[in-house]
Amino acid sequence: MIAGLCGSIVHFLFMSLKARLGLLPAFQPYQSFQAALSHWVGASVPAIVPWVLTFLNGMTVLGFLFARTHRILPGRSGVAKGVIFGVIGWLLMGLIFFPLIGLGPFASGTGLGAGPALLSLVMLLTYSVVLGTVYVALEAPAAESPSLRRVSSRSSG
Repeated sequence: MIAGLCGSIVHFLFMSLKARLGLLPAFQPYQSFQAALSHWVGASVPAIVPWVLTFLNGMTVLGFLFARTHRILPGRSGVAKGVIFGVIGWLLMGLIFFPLIGLGPFASGTGLGAGPALLSLVMLLTYSVVLGTVYVALEAPAAESPSLRRVSSRSSG
């Protein structure tokens, strides 16, 4: 959960930087997610809801998935495993999530060319590289000590 929290914080900072720098201002995936949520529930959804859902998803669900799959992911380092995890997430987001919220595959429906796909790849890589790096760093001390390993496995399970 700590690694997922760190990745989510970096993701939030990346999206804040995107807004401050004016990168692809017409590509607003959180607004698209908010509109889709409003449509699905049949009522107005506050703008904070997509951000909270994404933050909680990154901190818990994706952190849990990484913890369960990191041993089978290619690569020897947390960075390499994070890159692979991020590319897989980007493919799933581009092929499933973006079409689901009305943006088309890899946000091609926005009419902004490859920009949204590339930005979302960088966005996911910032999250997943931090996730992988922190996860491996936190796992290393647990692997070195049998007593820490038992405590770590109880808290992550």
